[in-house]
Amino acid sequence: MNTNRWFIAFVLLFAVTIFMNAEPAYLLLLTVAQMVFVPVMLIQLLGRKKLLNIAIMVGVASVFILQITEKTPWDAWFALGYLFYTLIVACYGCGRFLRRGFSQIEEFMIDAAMMFLSIGGFWTFASITGFNTGFSPMITWLTAIHFHYASFLLPIFVGLLGRTYKPRYYPLKGTILLAAPILTAIGITFSVWLELLSVAFYIVGIYAVIILSFKTRLSSLIQTALIRISFSGVGLTIIFSLLYAISNSTGLFNVGIPFMLVFHGVTNCLAFGAVGVIGWSLAIPERKFLPPIPISKIRGQLVVGETGIQPYLSKETKRGLVDEFTIYQLVDVPTSIQDFYLHTEDYRLFSSVRWKFWFKPLAFVYSWFSRRVKQLNLPYDGKWVEMTGSIQSIDSIVDGRISPRAWIRKIGKDEVFVALYSHHVEKDSAYMNIALPLPKSSMIGILRLYMEQEKLILSSESNDETSAGIYIAVGNHLPKLPLTERFTVWELETGVLKAIHQMKLFNIPFLTIHYEIFHKEQLPSAYCPNGQLEGQGL
Repeated sequence: MNTNRWFIAFVLLFAVTIFMNAEPAYLLLLTVAQMVFVPVMLIQLLGRKKLLNIAIMVGVASVFILQITEKTPWDAWFALGYLFYTLIVACYGCGRFLRRGFSQIEEFMIDAAMMFLSIGGFWTFASITGFNTGFSPMITWLTAIHFHYASFLLPIFVGLLGRTYKPRYYPLKGTILLAAPILTAIGITFSVWLELLSVAFYIVGIYAVIILSFKTRLSSLIQTALIRISFSGVGLTIIFSLLYAISNSTGLFNVGIPFMLVFHGVTNCLAFGAVGVIGWSLAIPERKFLPPIPISKIRGQLVVGETGIQPYLSKETKRGLVDEFTIYQLVDVPTSIQDFYLHTEDYRLFSSVRWKFWFKPLAFVYSWFSRRVKQLNLPYDGKWVEMTGSIQSIDSIVDGRISPRAWIRKIGKDEVFVALYSHHVEKDSAYMNIALPLPKSSMIGILRLYMEQEKLILSSESNDETSAGIYIAVGNHLPKLPLTERFTVWELETGVLKAIHQMKLFNIPFLTIHYEIFHKEQLPSAYCPNGQLEGQGL
C-alpha cells in the first residue's frame, strides 16, 4: 500500500473537513492528529496489514463524519468506531511487545505509543458522548489531545530516532518520556503540584531528546532539519505547559486555556506534529533485528522440581556446568574458577539470600508459590545455609541446545531450583544459555562472560547489540523481561571461591545472594554443621 497515496488521501479528506466543519476551529487540533498524523505514522511503521488498514479506514471515516455533521443520535456509534480502531492499534502494539519484550528500548517506545493511543480513543469517546469523566468537557477534550500528541506521536518520533542513534543514556530518556504523560494526567486529576513536578520531569526528557536530535544525522539534510525543528517545537510548547502549571499552582500570573490553545496547541500541531510527520515520512529508519536465540524446548509442569525433569534426562554423565571453559575465549581465569565450572560436583556451596527491604513483602508472597512449584524457591530469612546439588545430563534432542545438563540445588530436603545449562555462539562469542523451567513456560538467562580485575563476571546486562538478557518463553513468544542479573566470582586461594549474585528489576536492586564455595578437600573446620560462619564471612 503506497504511503504517499494514503498521505495525500488523508490530507485531502482533512481539507474537506476544514471547509465543512461547523464546530469551533480549535477542535481541528485533535482532528488533524486523528485523520492525518496518527494513520500516516501507523501505515509507515506497520505496512500492509489488512485488519489494521480496515481499522484505520473505520477510524478516519468516523472522525470525518463526526466533524462534518451536526449532533445526531448516531454520534456515539461513530465515537465507538474510533475507539474500536484505537483498540486494534493497541493490540498490534501489545503483540509487538510480547514478541520482543523490553529488548530494544526504541521499539518499546513505539509499542507503548500504540497502546497509549487507546487511552486517547477512550477520552475521544468520552468527549463526543458526554460521558462523565469527572472533568469539564474542555478538559476531557484536552486530555484526548494529550494522548494523541504526547503519548503517541512523541514516543514514536523518539523511537525512530533511537533506530538511527542510540547512545548510552537513550533508555533513560525514553523512560522519562513514557512516564511523563501518565504523571501529567495524574497531576491534572489529583494535584496541581504533582502536575508542576510532572511538567518539570517532562522538560528534562524533551530537552535531552532535542540534544540527541542535534547529534543525529538522518538520511538527508532536509530530513535531519525537519526532525530537529519538530523536536525543538515540542521543546518550545513544553515551556508554555510549565507556565500553565505554575499559574495553576501559585496564582502569580494568569495563563489560561485560551492562551494554551493558541500558543501551545497550534505550535504543537504545526511545528511538532506536521513537521515531524513530514520529516519521518521522507525515510523511516530500518528496524534492527537481533539474531535468533537457541532456547530450551523444555517447559515445566505445575510442579517443577527434580521429578519434573526426570522424563528429559539422558544416561550421559556430567560433572560440571560446562564441558570446556575455553569456548568462552577468556584469558587469565583463575584455575579454581575454571575447575568449579568443569567439576561442579566436587565443590560445596554455602549461601546467604538477602532480599532488599522494599521487595520483602513481595518476596514473602512469592515464597508461598515457589515452595509449591519447587522452582526459584529461595530462603527468606538471609541465614547462611548449605546448598547441596547434583549435575544430571539432559537429552539434547528433547532440549534442542548443545550438550544441556541440569543443576539441581537443594537446601536440606527443600528443592531450591532446577537450572538447565548450555551455551551458544553469537558473533564469534560464546554465551552461557540457562533455562529455568516454570509452569507451562521457561525463564531464559543469556549471560556474557568476561574478566574484570581478576574476577569472572557473568552478566545478562546488554546494550541491545547482543542477545544477553533474561527472557520468558511462553508458546511462540520470547519477550525480554525488565530483569538483569550479574554474577561476580573470584578466587581467594586454590579451591576456595567467593561469589555474589545480584539481581535488578527495572534497574533497581531487589536481591543479592552471597556464596562461599569450597572444594570438598578444602572445607575449613570453622564451618558448623548448620552452615553458620564462625569468624568468617563475606
